[in-house]
Amino acid sequence: MINVSNLSLRFGKRVLFEDVNLKFTTGNCYGIIGANGAGKSTFLKIISGEVDPSTGSVAFTPGERMSVLNQNHYQFDEFPVIETVMMGNQELYKVMKEKDAIYMKEDFSDADGERAGELESLFAEMDGWNAESNAATLLSNLGIKEDLHYKLVKELDGNEKVRVLLAQALFGKPDILILDEPTNDLDINTIAWLEDFLASYEAIVLVVSHDRHFLDAVCTHIVDIDFSKMSIYSGNYTFWYESSQLALKQRTDQNKKMEDKVKELQEFIRRFSANASKSKQATSRKKALDKINIDEIKPSNRKYPAIMFNTMDREPGDQILQVEGLSKTINGEVYFKDISFMINKGDKITVLAENSLVTSAFYDILAGRDKDYKGEFKWGITITPADMPIENASFFDGKTDNLIDWLRDYTTKPDADEQFIRGFLGKMLFSGEEVLKKCSVLSGGEKMRCMFSRMMLQGANFLLFDEPTNHLDLESITALNNGMKDFKGSMLFTSRDHELTETVANRVIELTPNGIIDKLMSYDEYINSDVVKAQREELYAIKR
Repeated sequence: MINVSNLSLRFGKRVLFEDVNLKFTTGNCYGIIGANGAGKSTFLKIISGEVDPSTGSVAFTPGERMSVLNQNHYQFDEFPVIETVMMGNQELYKVMKEKDAIYMKEDFSDADGERAGELESLFAEMDGWNAESNAATLLSNLGIKEDLHYKLVKELDGNEKVRVLLAQALFGKPDILILDEPTNDLDINTIAWLEDFLASYEAIVLVVSHDRHFLDAVCTHIVDIDFSKMSIYSGNYTFWYESSQLALKQRTDQNKKMEDKVKELQEFIRRFSANASKSKQATSRKKALDKINIDEIKPSNRKYPAIMFNTMDREPGDQILQVEGLSKTINGEVYFKDISFMINKGDKITVLAENSLVTSAFYDILAGRDKDYKGEFKWGITITPADMPIENASFFDGKTDNLIDWLRDYTTKPDADEQFIRGFLGKMLFSGEEVLKKCSVLSGGEKMRCMFSRMMLQGANFLLFDEPTNHLDLESITALNNGMKDFKGSMLFTSRDHELTETVANRVIELTPNGIIDKLMSYDEYINSDVVKAQREELYAIKR
């Protein structure tokens, strides 16, 4: 158990949180949520002892072992991969190294023999004889092949290092597991494995993630950081979000009778409790929901940007986009070859590839940024596309404009006065004096919100999105998800956000070096289809 008592953290006049009192219990997974800068990662560092609070304390049940997902990707560069994973259980690792050092001695004494016996006993109690095979299993499950297990960590690429550090955190079944953005740089299959692992993990798990599907799959509770306060709510992220939105709607509905509000909330809890019985954490989550008091459901103070793309200047016709024999090769590597397809009215297509460089190259061609390709594509005469590139530095670097002047450059409206521009910036939560900020000093998330304002102003009837959730907080991701679902035109998009992709796409296209896979189905249907798996194996086998 973890007991957080009267916890506060201040940096000068800035207060991250104040008088926090929380209790985390075994068998539950707690998702820590809050706006960018609210202190989610800092709170995890306080729990792990890396950061000292201004006031208050954190107490643990004696004897419980904590493991933290390490964020330093270079700390273990000089160690073998398998050994790095076993370092996750520091006590076991110390016993193992001391034991090995004694056996390496040339002048082995009686005292050494006694100490070695003690260490052998400790080693056996800690399941040390299975440590190496357990570490290897974890690595394999996380996509690290056996031929890499005994290489030095520095010989691995960035994505592989992330997986090794995740295996290190999970190794040895810690009693308390602290994970900050554990799904970063993981593929679909590895995330699915991690979801299954955590859903059945009987310990205390504290996790920060911007992946809503992941939070829904693993969390039994949500810890919301809002206005310097922290509150625990039973249920997963979707339950928290929908219940807080329902409570907000009820608060603004002054005419609704109290008994009607209570009935609506009870029905909401009943519906989610029934759905919980089908989830991976069925038992614990349903028990948590069944115990909810209606008074626990509070409206959120969180602000959501208004990302809406339905101000199309022109209704699209039936001819949308025709792609014929499109191919792209960079430095001798074939990114995609002989790609042909036609987009139909209303198609919302997610574009997949093994490498994000491939999808970015594809969008650069369609957006007109890249002219070096083979094949051709043709937009319909009624189509006006707008795109969101994965890199937006060129839109901001070297510019000294304030946000009003910056955004005015991207509008096609002849009557776009300052009030009109302020309205679009206001939808992206830039209000008052904030619109006079220089675009050169914006954070990554603020730049993305400016880019959405730019897209919304263009009145396009076809949208291209290349990883649009990068740098976004959960509120902005949720707003974007809703905006993409509500858009009446067609789109092509690539996103690592599972929930967004599943709820928006009605068609999936995968680009390969040997052709295209094109399926009219949902994302979940696609990744679970045996037919698709066989087709993918065939196409990628040709490459290898």
